[in-house]
Amino acid sequence: MATASRRSTLIVLTALAPVSWGTTYAVATEFLPPDRPLFTGLMRALPAGLVLLALARVLPRGIWWAKAAVLGALNIGAFFPLLFLSAYRMPGGMAAVVGSVGPLFVIGLSALLLGQRPTGRALVAGIVAAFGVSLVVLKAAGALDPVGVLAAVASTASMSTGTVLTKKWGRPEGVGPLALTAWQLTAGGLLIAPLALLVEGAPPALDGRAVGGYLYLALANTALAYWLWFRGIGRLTATQVTFLGPLSPLTAAIVGWSALGQALTAVQLAGMALAFGATVAGQSGGARGGPVGKSGTAGTVWPRAVAGRGEGGRASAGPVARAAGEPVAPAAAGSAARASAASAESAARASADSAARAAAVPVPVAGPTAHAGAPQPK
Repeated sequence: MATASRRSTLIVLTALAPVSWGTTYAVATEFLPPDRPLFTGLMRALPAGLVLLALARVLPRGIWWAKAAVLGALNIGAFFPLLFLSAYRMPGGMAAVVGSVGPLFVIGLSALLLGQRPTGRALVAGIVAAFGVSLVVLKAAGALDPVGVLAAVASTASMSTGTVLTKKWGRPEGVGPLALTAWQLTAGGLLIAPLALLVEGAPPALDGRAVGGYLYLALANTALAYWLWFRGIGRLTATQVTFLGPLSPLTAAIVGWSALGQALTAVQLAGMALAFGATVAGQSGGARGGPVGKSGTAGTVWPRAVAGRGEGGRASAGPVARAAGEPVAPAAAGSAARASAASAESAARASADSAARAAAVPVPVAGPTAHAGAPQPK
């Protein structure tokens, strides 16, 4: 019961990230300078990354410089510009519809990179989620822009790949999700900075409302939200986490209705119910695969047991796997075999010695057939 409660709490906390991202559109349109998507992406990522880096006070080492750059590019540096490009060039909520198929991307990538076989329930939930989001945000409009469509697909693929690779690579020993989030946001922000300068020119003048909007985006909408997101990726399956993504366009629709005076039709409400139901279903129908290790990667957790002693000091015939059907490392298998043989040999010798001592000791038995000093049959 306690484990289920902790898991539910973890899912709720992770869900706060896409819920926060659902407020981005309202903040951008009401508080920020118009037509500055790259500058907005830069102001979201780089300040947040530097703040978290100052708090974590941990830098990557060795191969993690390259891994942090790759994850930062996929989750932030490429994702933000592509997302804003698709939003500017595509009609209505089509960008959100394309983004809502992220769970299907992650299901496929998890099978390819993590060895997790998708379940039928997860596939159906992914399709239902995309359909529900389309009912909420898609409106009749003109012809689709090919560049916008490609940008939307690329942004979804980028974030999905980043999510799965974050799960696959886990974190370095002794490094928490705060430092991992800081590395990615900083790397992504540094990638966006030259692009924003080349495409949009010098930064715009900012008034008090814009400063407040950027502070919200950098601290709550990005630093806190991405920390919760990457923390969730480390403890849940990649598919479970990405099924929380449709909460973002649903939140955007609710904020538009409650704060911006936008109407919600019966069809939109039905779509919200479908998408939310698929999100809940996706938390228990993700994928089948091997155990999950401490770093959050799918794989084998080798037992830490010694011959004749199992987990927690319980007596056993040898090393015991943590879960049924879990393989034992080749080296451990050899040790287990030798320990098992030694234990059997010791037990046999002890049994023989005990039998010999019992045969040599006279046991007096009352009765007419008893002969003093003679061993009696048992």
